[in-house]
Amino acid sequence: MPTDTSEKGLEVLILRHMTGLTSEQILTPSQPGIAEVRSAYGEPHYYLGHSSDFDKDHAVDLRFLLRFIELTQPKVFESLNLSSPGLSREKFLSRLQGEVSRQGVLGVLKNGISHQQLPKIELFYGTPSQNNPTAKALFNANIFSVTRQLQYSKDHSKLALDLCLFVNGLPLATFELKNLLTKQTVQDAVDQYRQDRDPRELIFQFRRCLVHFAIDDQEVRFCTHLTGKTSWFLPFNKGNKDGAGNPINPLGIKTDYLWKDALTIPSLIEIIESFAQLVKERDRKTGKEVERLIFPRYHQRDVVKKIVGHVKQNGPGHRYLVQHSAGSGKSNSIAWLAHQLVELRTAEQPTFETVLIVTDRRNLDKQLNRNVRSFSGLSTTVGHADHSGQLREFIKAGKRIIVTTVQKFPIIAKEIGDEHRDRTFALLIDEAHSGQSGRTSAAMNISLNQSGAREDDEDYEDEINRIVEARQMLQNASYIAFTATPKNKTLEVFGEPYSSPDGGTKFQAFHTYTMKQAIQEGFIMDVLANYTPYTSYFELVKKIADDPQFDTKKAHKKMKVYVEGNPQAIRVKAEIIVDHFLEHVVARQKVGGEARAMVVTARIELAIDYFFAISNYLTELKSPYKAIVAFSGEQEYQSQKVTESGLNRFSSNDIEDKVREHPYRLLICADKFQTGYDEPLLHTMYVDKALSGIKAVQTLSRINRSHPKKKDTFVLDFVNDEGTIRESFQRYYKSTILSGPTDPNKLHDLKADLDGSEVYRPADVEAVVQLFLDGADRENLDPILDGITATYKDLDEDRQVEFKGKGKAFLRTYSFLAAILPFTNPTWEKLSIFLNLLVPKLPAPTEDDLSKGVLESIDMDSYRVESKSALSIMLEDQDSEIEPVPTSGGGKRPEVEIDYLSNILKTFNDLYGNLFDDPERMGKAVTEDIPSKVASDPAYQNAMKNSDKENARIEYEKALQKAVLNMVADPSDFFKYFQDNPDFRKFISESIFAATYKPGDAAQP
Repeated sequence: MPTDTSEKGLEVLILRHMTGLTSEQILTPSQPGIAEVRSAYGEPHYYLGHSSDFDKDHAVDLRFLLRFIELTQPKVFESLNLSSPGLSREKFLSRLQGEVSRQGVLGVLKNGISHQQLPKIELFYGTPSQNNPTAKALFNANIFSVTRQLQYSKDHSKLALDLCLFVNGLPLATFELKNLLTKQTVQDAVDQYRQDRDPRELIFQFRRCLVHFAIDDQEVRFCTHLTGKTSWFLPFNKGNKDGAGNPINPLGIKTDYLWKDALTIPSLIEIIESFAQLVKERDRKTGKEVERLIFPRYHQRDVVKKIVGHVKQNGPGHRYLVQHSAGSGKSNSIAWLAHQLVELRTAEQPTFETVLIVTDRRNLDKQLNRNVRSFSGLSTTVGHADHSGQLREFIKAGKRIIVTTVQKFPIIAKEIGDEHRDRTFALLIDEAHSGQSGRTSAAMNISLNQSGAREDDEDYEDEINRIVEARQMLQNASYIAFTATPKNKTLEVFGEPYSSPDGGTKFQAFHTYTMKQAIQEGFIMDVLANYTPYTSYFELVKKIADDPQFDTKKAHKKMKVYVEGNPQAIRVKAEIIVDHFLEHVVARQKVGGEARAMVVTARIELAIDYFFAISNYLTELKSPYKAIVAFSGEQEYQSQKVTESGLNRFSSNDIEDKVREHPYRLLICADKFQTGYDEPLLHTMYVDKALSGIKAVQTLSRINRSHPKKKDTFVLDFVNDEGTIRESFQRYYKSTILSGPTDPNKLHDLKADLDGSEVYRPADVEAVVQLFLDGADRENLDPILDGITATYKDLDEDRQVEFKGKGKAFLRTYSFLAAILPFTNPTWEKLSIFLNLLVPKLPAPTEDDLSKGVLESIDMDSYRVESKSALSIMLEDQDSEIEPVPTSGGGKRPEVEIDYLSNILKTFNDLYGNLFDDPERMGKAVTEDIPSKVASDPAYQNAMKNSDKENARIEYEKALQKAVLNMVADPSDFFKYFQDNPDFRKFISESIFAATYKPGDAAQP
């Protein structure tokens, strides 16, 4: 017989693996008896169910439900007279249906139900402990079954589901299968659920099934809440080349991991017990309680299983870096991992006595409490420690999971000293880069690793050695760090080392879920898809007759701040923001008419300026919408003290709620809300702040959260260029790799330079350290430090800068390396203690402000901004490699460059102001004249038709040079600016190439 490539053939293939039966046994019309055994290929298999056993009135497989109760609870079976149809059985089934409606199938499986005189009827027996044969027998009596072509509808007898999984007769998962070989895809399966499966049918009602799968031979998607056409299906794919989809499977169908791994009986039990959750949240708008059914995504289950598996095999004492993109569901991953690590046991003892979750996110502990407490038997497990007293109480009370902040943790842990010395820990660190390097990391390790008191027989050298050893990361603790944007320090501390082809050592994450995959799977939006940079044009003029001299560099800095905060500039940009928001966001009904926007500013004063300018303009337009301003603390503004609550006229704690309410639509920020703020209604961002690196990624990512009605995002940027933004995101688009370790020999070099500076003597270091560790009074310690400070002050300014810089570099590098080096060095520890006390006493070199008075001497003559072409910033499909931690220190004071105000203004205007005498003519050249000449170039056209992109680019560059040369006499000064400014030249080249390159066909002029 030829291969059966039909949908039916795919069903049978899946069932053969799940049941262990042959194709003939699966397709035979006869029904095997209840006593059939599950064939075993190393794991238990599913019973094969039959559609005729499905009770459509109660949405249960009646045969397996009754058989499970009869086997495990014979007295219940007998007392309720379930052996035969009748009123008693009907009442039980009605009660069961009501309880499934009330607490969901997950709640019924975990909690059982009460009925009549029976306080509890079990419907599922969970994983037993090792030495409990009775519990093991009951667990093995659970009946897992799968039914094909399940006729589920009372009203439409021909409607059938391809497959349905049951646990003890209760439906857990439904399946619609499609097959690319019959020209149907997973999208057809999704459409079938949305259009042909009525969510009012009993089996499709919310909570009655755990999950609904749409499957073809390429992809898997799932939904936990069917709502007709608005049903939201999420990918359940492995990922392919760090993107969406699945890799080629050399041993079978791409999607067979679903039935060969994720839904095997042991995996399904694990999902029921440790992953799937029905959580309740209060709707911030209505105040009503809303329920969500959570099913783990593929990467969430995968990272938890792999870390837990590694701990089971290797025990505590290892480090793991998890690079999971924004939108990966880190909060749930952390909660699930914490729960499973708490449950781990080694030789009947807990593998970890305490799981500590260290986070900067205020809302994470709430989510963790909610998530972990939904697991049976763990309602008193989680505590949030704000101070050491609470921590002690939590430990005594047996709270196994403790949440604290990265700032508070070292203080809290230090106070309980000895209590930690013999304990085993798992430390789950949320957003590791924010505080897990340098001094904070060292303080954490020291406080967990030792008590603060000196032993009776311990001398000074012993204590130094003890402190050095304590700096190292605990051998009886596992460190698991989660971050979307790992820095070099994070990779070196928590990453996995591996040998590179050149013989060196590199570091990578233990597990990744990339930004690329998150975007392609639709879990986050691509915030670079609609990016529009703006350019400012202005001219500053002298308003005094004299032509005084100033420090050029400092004058330029002050002038830039002056331009940014000038009321005329703020007003112009505020109008652009409001007009764009009303015309392109509100009028176009973005996010179903609920879209919000964020305005990102560089300083608190600017945020307040924008708040007033935007609010006033909204009032002038008689707009119904309002703005909110967000900043920390009290600010001096126009001779008055102001706070965000005073300006907004509501509490700061209410900002996140108010943003979602009418009439508030624009959130104006200065640093606040630029990290860790996840609001799906945020659609547009207006940027008036220089951004690069992690800051750029974190800030722009505030608008990347998905929403069922969110189709796109938009960034309007007044300050940054697309090159800087592209480079920032590229580093974290796929896997981030550290190119090599930090060289510890740099510490020897720094120490030698510091020792040779003649600021201190070796005896000074010994004396200060010993006095400090002995707890000497300040009056004994300070005279030595003050004497050394006096010597430092006698140095010339360059040597002061060099010494202090190298002192800071030593402290920074040692704090970082001491935790991970395989050896200890007491000499380094002594110098570290000494410098930690000395460096704060060293004054910065005195410096005259040679730019003072420059702002009083100038005025802004004109200001306008113009939009560049809207861009879709494309990222390269490659991993990013970053350099190790820099260990250099010191330096020299920059040379002061003095010039006349008139020359400073000319240079400043040339650099930052009016770029062209005739901007309209320039605009026409860039958008029309040059692209037309380039696109019509015969060599370029031929390369596009017959060559690859690289060769076409070579011909393009030649064509562009010819087109620009033709403008040598053009009055717009375009040619001169193109030749003299590399950044402008790069922008023009990239923009015109993107507009003209059409592979396989000639570009049209």
